[in-house]
Amino acid sequence: MDIAVIGLGLIGGSLLRALATRGHRLLAYDADPATRATARTAAARAPAGTRWQVTGSVRDAVATSELAVLAVPLPALPGVLDELSGALYTGVVTDVTSVKGPVRDLVAARLYGPHTRAAGFVGGHPMAGRETSGFANADADLFTGAAWVLCVEPDTALADWLELAALVTSLGARVVPATADEHDRAVAAISHVPHLLAAATVAVASGDPLALTLGAGSFRDGTRVAAARPDLVAAMCAGNADAVTAALDAVLAALADARAGLTDPPALRAWLSGPQAVRAAWPPAPASSIELPARADTLLRLGRVGGWITVVAPDRRTVTAVRPG
Repeated sequence: MDIAVIGLGLIGGSLLRALATRGHRLLAYDADPATRATARTAAARAPAGTRWQVTGSVRDAVATSELAVLAVPLPALPGVLDELSGALYTGVVTDVTSVKGPVRDLVAARLYGPHTRAAGFVGGHPMAGRETSGFANADADLFTGAAWVLCVEPDTALADWLELAALVTSLGARVVPATADEHDRAVAAISHVPHLLAAATVAVASGDPLALTLGAGSFRDGTRVAAARPDLVAAMCAGNADAVTAALDAVLAALADARAGLTDPPALRAWLSGPQAVRAAWPPAPASSIELPARADTLLRLGRVGGWITVVAPDRRTVTAVRPG
């Protein structure tokens, strides 16, 4: 495929490298001149047949592309969408942003206006982030085994969705179908609130040098994401404010129960036993693969039971799916 990757941070840069190793024709762009220079140098050093070109503008990057992948932070997305609209881009658009509802709404407002040519859009989010960022940390194997949400909305073109699913699974990722709202509720609980909890834990410990010296496995593992860039985390959580608020309120209520249990050890043990059982069984063991018809309703049912797709049939009529055991 002819693919444009807009934004060359950790995710965009990793995707660029992963697609290049699979022979796709790639044009890339980043708003930062230093990042563009680094990406050009890396392309020149890549083995023949796995290189890419870095352009000087979004318009140039998408000029011949069938697919445009938007890998920019949420605050930068409106400007990029305006550039796509101004370029009269007519290919398929996807993104890798960690919130989906706001992206869906921005695309509807800026890419489907009365004076633009409509491009197909499929919201996406690879669950493959790290606390490190930037093109220098890009890894072609970042998505191997990762869950990658592709959104199914009432106006999603199924043909576009299946082409993207085939591309994503070719990178070794597992495709999880969901609506934007379902995605945002889920990631508030398993990604966004954990970032806030990690930061809060570090904040509590930061005033005590002895505590920082004694920090070991639980501190390291529980606070890893507190090392992420504050601007990225703030944009992610604020962009999903409603869902994060609901999830954070639930966590605060649970912590209040834990606090009350400090004077009642049996109650505290009971409070801990439920999460312990769930965490001990995570990640869920897969059941055997099944073949399902490639229909929107079937795909969404699969995602709602925690299932995923590993293969899209060449004729795009069926998918190979796995449900949790």
